[in-house]
Amino acid sequence: MAHRLRLFPLNTVLFPGAVLNLHVFEPRYKQMIAECLEQREGFGVCLIRDGDEAGDPAVMPYEVGTTAEIGEVTSLEGGRYYISTVGRKRFRIDRVVGREPYLSVDVSYIADQPDDVAVARSLVGEIRDVFREYLRLLIEFSGMHADIELPSDPIDASFLIGDALQVADSMKQRLLELSSTEQRLTVELGFLRRLLPQLRSLLERKREAPQSQPAAPASGGAFRAKQEQYFGKHFSTN
Repeated sequence: MAHRLRLFPLNTVLFPGAVLNLHVFEPRYKQMIAECLEQREGFGVCLIRDGDEAGDPAVMPYEVGTTAEIGEVTSLEGGRYYISTVGRKRFRIDRVVGREPYLSVDVSYIADQPDDVAVARSLVGEIRDVFREYLRLLIEFSGMHADIELPSDPIDASFLIGDALQVADSMKQRLLELSSTEQRLTVELGFLRRLLPQLRSLLERKREAPQSQPAAPASGGAFRAKQEQYFGKHFSTN
């Protein structure tokens, strides 16, 4: 069954359960959010495949995205908004209905295929300590704060890890599109195992650097720059 959604293409991959904060300032998206608020509806978020985030009516999104439920809203001058949203359901675009004043699409909601629950839970147990160590090292290196507890539910855990990983948008999109929880967790475990030694090496060099040198930026820019050699341009945390 097709469902119609207003679409907000962004340079961001939104996972179910993840928080996305937005400053809405373009006229077409101000209108879209106003309509969503009036009708008490959410909207769809898709990573941009081709085109620009702002001012590009011909922007092309990836086919798989996530619905965003609007939570806190702050109305600003000129009809602008600050909104806080939470990712809910994944969808696949079936067809583009219109592009004016914003993208409108018909979608089908998608869910993970049934997996062996015991295997999926075992993977969560295996990945938990690796993910905890990754967060610890990332916090130490970048100065970012993160208070994240991995859920016991395999699907929720796989989406949380996908959101937290500091990898390229294209890699996050790949994780979002996977239809198997077991496969998503397996890919994420592989990412983490490759990222840990790289992060440890960067941390060691940071500790050995003379104190007179400027500290690494809080955004973790050096770490991201290093990772771009492997994964391309990095997703920025919300």
